[in-house]
Amino acid sequence: QVRLVESGGGLVQAGGSLRLSCAASGFAFSTSAMAWYRQVPGNERDLVASILGTGTTNYADSVKGRFTISRNNAQSTVYLQMNDLKPDDTAVYYCNIPFRHTWGQGTQVTVSS
Repeated sequence: QVRLVESGGGLVQAGGSLRLSCAASGFAFSTSAMAWYRQVPGNERDLVASILGTGTTNYADSVKGRFTISRNNAQSTVYLQMNDLKPDDTAVYYCNIPFRHTWGQGTQVTVSS
């Protein structure tokens, strides 16, 4: 069974940094695209960043230049390095296989102004 466990969220001041981790198991991680999403209560869940099995990355315009997605296939882990955080980055962050309909608990990121 697919298992994705997010961690690393927390409370940080604007301008600060956090590194989110997603531990994956139960599928062929090394050849799977992975993505980070975020959701604010009352809003839709938005794609933040994605990374292909080849290492090609893509980012939402709102985080481009500030966030970096990466993966460690030996550890079956995907990361999201978040720098220069802004209050609008406050959300629950989820990792997932793109287009998968099941979601984990996510990890809360709160950026204070």
